Amino acid sequence: MTELTGPESSDLEWSGSAFPDEQPAEPTAPVSGSQGGPRVWLVPTPVGNLGDITLRAVEVLRGADAVACEDTRRSGALLSHLGIRRPLVRLDAHTMSRASVTLEKYPRLAYVSDAGTPGISDPGAELVAAAIAADIPVEVLPGATAFVPALVLSGLDSGRFTFEGFLPRSGRERKARLSAVAARAETSVLYESPHRLGATLSDLAGACGESRPASVTRELSKKFEETVRGTLAELAQKFAAGVRGEIVVVVTGRPAGEADPDASAPDHEAEAVGLAAQGKTARDIRDALMAQGLRKNDAYALALRVTEKAGPDLSDPS
Repeated sequence: MTELTGPESSDLEWSGSAFPDEQPAEPTAPVSGSQGGPRVWLVPTPVGNLGDITLRAVEVLRGADAVACEDTRRSGALLSHLGIRRPLVRLDAHTMSRASVTLEKYPRLAYVSDAGTPGISDPGAELVAAAIAADIPVEVLPGATAFVPALVLSGLDSGRFTFEGFLPRSGRERKARLSAVAARAETSVLYESPHRLGATLSDLAGACGESRPASVTRELSKKFEETVRGTLAELAQKFAAGVRGEIVVVVTGRPAGEADPDASAPDHEAEAVGLAAQGKTARDIRDALMAQGLRKNDAYALALRVTEKAGPDLSDPS
């Protein structure tokens, strides 16, 4: 199991408070493909180090009529750090029903989540749906997200992967999603909260097997960034007591030689009949059935039965 700690770069702290909800001076034009008219921008914000904000994100935030956000205090601190004065409107998972009213009041609206790209395991999708319903153009700016750097840091196959987001906390749906991760041939990427990390790693080990390679990344782009790689059993033991920070778990796909638990069971009877129809001997059929996982005695019996029906020339399995 390998443990890596990120560089000792200084963190930038969010400081300051939200500005009053008052109409600012005439906004400057955002750096955008559009000029004028109603528009919604989804603006990624840094997952840790505030130096990761993009120039285009700053200009869009500066030029919007207002900034909608999950937490006005947290986003207000970000705007204060950037020297931007804009009205702040709370639009989180509990208040997203106000989206249509907010769009009417602020035709050119920027939306930020607490960190990362809005709409990825964060509110934002509902606002996009409301804007589309109102025929308001939407732009999503490229920028910070946690799962892409964590996937690359894992050292596991990143050619094909599935983003699982947060697993359900309990019940049948959680079991179904864990089974899907175990059966999947490509890499899986998950988010998890610090206090549930140990339990989730244990559940993953139970579903995927304790030896399945995985990684845990936390505190991305911050002073104490850490990526720990190992088997699911090793990671479950290391993080059994929990840990601080935002968490990304990456799990390698099902090994090529491991049977897919979701795959349909082979129809040995149909296979044997088909081979007999091709003129294969009982020995050939027996060997083919054993290659499919059928036990030797069962393969022998089935091969003998189908070849006896086909004719005496095929029935000698010795």
